[in-house]
Amino acid sequence: MKWMNAVLRGLYDWTLSLARHPNALWALAFVAFIESSVFPIPPDVLMIAMIVARPNRAFVIAGVATVASVAGGVLGYWIGYGAFETLGRPVLEFYGKDAYFAEFQARYNDWGAWAVLIAGVTPFPYKVITILSGATALNLWVFMVASIIARALRFFIVAALLWKFGAPIRDFIERRLGLVFSVFMAMLLGGFLAIRFL
Repeated sequence: MKWMNAVLRGLYDWTLSLARHPNALWALAFVAFIESSVFPIPPDVLMIAMIVARPNRAFVIAGVATVASVAGGVLGYWIGYGAFETLGRPVLEFYGKDAYFAEFQARYNDWGAWAVLIAGVTPFPYKVITILSGATALNLWVFMVASIIARALRFFIVAALLWKFGAPIRDFIERRLGLVFSVFMAMLLGGFLAIRFL
């Protein structure tokens, strides 16, 4: 387990070091793109460092992170779609469990837009939902719209806070903003459920 922590720490430090690179915006786009399907370090790490260094470019930086993250999400979607058809479905069929997946798929697709919104805003790994959305063949346009809303909300709120308050708010964003987003999404989802069932 120590080696895993060392690897993650190394990736974190490498990602943070990209903020000082002359092509930092391209580096951010790359990190945001691959994080949406495979990379373990969220682009926020790089984005926060870049905005603290150049607050006048906060919204450009957030825009790049949003576009690249959604594009990476589409790649994650296609990984889920392609890998499920080639690997997942034959295994389920062999064990006679493909009917269970059909039932899960129907349930997931009923709530898929919410899953994408919640994962796109909260600390829950967005890549899990991008791949799962492809595996269940969630409507691609539903996936895209939910991803754009979620990722823009997350990155532009962080950018706005850093632009307005600067470095002093950095600790709050890095440590507590995920919790705030999670509580907000739980309340929003709870409100819609209350309206639907009451």
